Formats: sequence, structure tokens, C-alpha cells
Amino acid sequence: MAEGNPEGSPSDPLTTDPKGEACHAPGSPEIHVMRNTPALIARQGANGSDVPLDPWYVTGLTEGEGCFCISLAIRAKLRTGLEVRPSFSLSLNEKDLELLEGLQAFFGCGWIRESKGDSTFKYEVRSIGDLAGIILPHFERFPLRGYKAQSCAGFAQVCRMVEQGDHLQRDGLRIIVDLAYRINLGKRRHPQAVLLKVLDEVKG
Repeated sequence: MAEGNPEGSPSDPLTTDPKGEACHAPGSPEIHVMRNTPALIARQGANGSDVPLDPWYVTGLTEGEGCFCISLAIRAKLRTGLEVRPSFSLSLNEKDLELLEGLQAFFGCGWIRESKGDSTFKYEVRSIGDLAGIILPHFERFPLRGYKAQSCAGFAQVCRMVEQGDHLQRDGLRIIVDLAYRINLGKRRHPQAVLLKVLDEVKG
């Protein structure tokens, strides 16, 4: 996965949109650079004459290189004290950039993020509408196997909860925090106990 902040940044225009209200990538290439955030490159995807990716190939590629992530950030200005940011991503070497463009064309949503530090590119989807309406239905029809399938199942549960507004309630957030720390075993910015303490301090 591309280096940098895996759980997003307040200055990242794609990570401050938990309800999926951000617009899709524009038709012509654009590069947005904000502070230390990697360049965000909006692309049309693979050339129209290319052969579309096979759905099972997409699932297999995700099995090896994909990630279902539930990022959690402490936000004092929010009533709940926490912000939830689900995302689906897949990182490849810059030599496989066209493959990521093909993946973007296959799903018809998402962005491609460049990480200059390790010469990788990441395809990423953060919009709840796209995750629930496009990404997850694909994996229901062409399912993953093994541990990645368990991650996808927990991720799907969180996306449904966010759609229903459960992330705006303390009890719902407790469940989301538990799911997030079960499906994402990598390094976290905050220990789970710290986030639960934030919830305990929420009034009402």
C-alpha cells in the first residue's frame, strides 16, 4: 500500500466525506496537491479500445492487493467525537498504472492516488454511495475467499451502518470501532481503548 497516512488527513478532500458527497473524478486529468497529501489524480480510466477486466480477475486482484479499511479519527467538533471513513483501495507499482485505470473504468468510480515515495499508485473509493452501490455488490456476485472475505463482510456491515446513520450514535459507533479493529490488523493512529474512552465522554 502507498506510504503516507493510511487513515487519511483532515486536509485530504477525499477523506472528509464520510457520507459520500464528494463529486466523481472530472473528465480531464487534474492534480490536487494540499500540504503533505499525495497528489490525487483524476483519470478517465483505460482506453476504450482495451479489453475490459474480467470480474473474477478483479476479485482475484483484490484478494492479493486490495484493502477494505475503516478509518477512525477523533474530531472534537463532532457531537459523537469520532469520524468514520470507510474506503476500498488497491495499490500497484507505477508500471501497472494502466491496470489501475482499467480497474477504475471497470467500477466507474473512485480515484487514483500517486505515492511518489515508493513509486506506487493506489486506486481508492471512499464515497459511501459508491461503496454500497458498486463495490460491495461486485464482491457479493464474485465473492472473495479466506480472510479477505471476512474483512469484506465486516466492511459491508460498517457501510450499511453508515448508510443508516448508525455512526451518528454512540452505540452504533461502539460496534463500528469493534469491527474496524477486527478487520484491520495493521498499525493504527489511536489504540481502540482511546476511541472507546472518547465515546464514554460523549453526553447524551
